[in-house]
Amino acid sequence: MARELLKGNVAMAEAAIRAGVKAYFGYPITPQTELLEWMSARMPELGRVFLQAESEVAAVNMVYGAACTGVRVMSSSSSPGVSLMMEGLSYIAGTELPVVLIDVVRGGPGLGNIAPSQGDYNQIVHGGGHGDYHPIVLAPSSVQEAIDLTVLAFDLAEKYRSIVIVMADGNIGQMMEPAELPAMQPVDRPVPDWAVRGTPGRDRRILTSIYIKPDEEEVTNLRLLERWNAIKANEIRYKEYFLDDADIVVVGFGTAGRISLSAARAARQEGIKVGLFRPISLSPFPYQKITELAQRAKAFLVVEMNTGQMLEDVRMAVGDRVPVEFYGRVGGVVPFPDEILGEIRRMATEPLSITADPRIAWMKRLQAVIQSEK
Repeated sequence: MARELLKGNVAMAEAAIRAGVKAYFGYPITPQTELLEWMSARMPELGRVFLQAESEVAAVNMVYGAACTGVRVMSSSSSPGVSLMMEGLSYIAGTELPVVLIDVVRGGPGLGNIAPSQGDYNQIVHGGGHGDYHPIVLAPSSVQEAIDLTVLAFDLAEKYRSIVIVMADGNIGQMMEPAELPAMQPVDRPVPDWAVRGTPGRDRRILTSIYIKPDEEEVTNLRLLERWNAIKANEIRYKEYFLDDADIVVVGFGTAGRISLSAARAARQEGIKVGLFRPISLSPFPYQKITELAQRAKAFLVVEMNTGQMLEDVRMAVGDRVPVEFYGRVGGVVPFPDEILGEIRRMATEPLSITADPRIAWMKRLQAVIQSEK
């Protein structure tokens, strides 16, 4: 297949189509609307199901029903829209159904704005719905990776009967890059033995998330946990850059990770021993690898487009071994590589210590940056 210039939202939509998605239900919201628009043309053209629901609440429940039939099904939305889907996602998790959701993250809280953000981390990674469940969460940093992870999402959803969320900040959804789309997969697949199809002549199949008896709910929760343990053992993904001799390890995902890589390369040219660790699977999170890096690194710098949500996971993995610093931009503001390079220079020259909350000092430094931008 040849590479072509693709917008991230369109690329993810077409990747899902080529991965064999049979039904799409969604509701328009910036900055992911182009994904829905692409689906609205392509899905009927291919004889597949597209429906623009009256709300995100309706869309996720349509996804729930279609997933019960065992076909590949998905939705997409952006931050406040995903918030509305949380009850439905919890029902889907409790029913143990394979579903793919693409979240193109925008600024918040509340209605927020349409600018790119990573403020959905806690909602998506740590499960916004009620109950004990864990979605698989994948974070791309390029259009090509968004394509690849969208295809992977359907495979993982079916393998583990799990929700898989591709969490792409607004930059990834809106940017255009050369990328290669995969070959078309068949949409009609063998019917899973758990799916409901109304077929006569066999035992009834019932899918539910309602377990009135506490002992039955407990068994269900333990089954979900056992499956999650298998996911943690097999599906952790990340990228490493310049970490062989790094004294400073920068940790960033998605666009923040991409920008941090530019800063790390510039710092390397100045002789600073810095590397980048970019988590791709945010859930399951690569705790063990970060713990291993903390055995030899002198400090960590977490970079995010939020107020430090992944920071807590990194600090959990690092513990009290070495200092963990933080730099973020919030509200839809995207950091520049020079800002991160400045943090790397500071850490390479100033004495660092382990603090109770690195965000306190970060806020003072950020306010100085904001003043300089005026």
